[in-house]
Amino acid sequence: MKKITVKIDGMMCGMCEAHICDTIRRAFPDAKKVSASRKSGEAEFLSEGNIDEEALKKAISDTGYTFVSVSSEEFKRRGLFGR
Repeated sequence: MKKITVKIDGMMCGMCEAHICDTIRRAFPDAKKVSASRKSGEAEFLSEGNIDEEALKKAISDTGYTFVSVSSEEFKRRGLFGR
């Protein structure tokens, strides 16, 4: 499982965050735990495999927000109480 972090410019409110989350879910139906933060200018989600970065860039750009960058790392599941 991979944790994908997307840097995005243009999110100003809670509706913007929801719009980005909905866009990611539509573009990548297998995405899990999708979240977005206007404060940090990021969206994060989990994916079973690699994602098509160009498809992600296009989905974000088509909604009117500015795609800045994307990074991925292996997701390490934590046990009870963060151990």
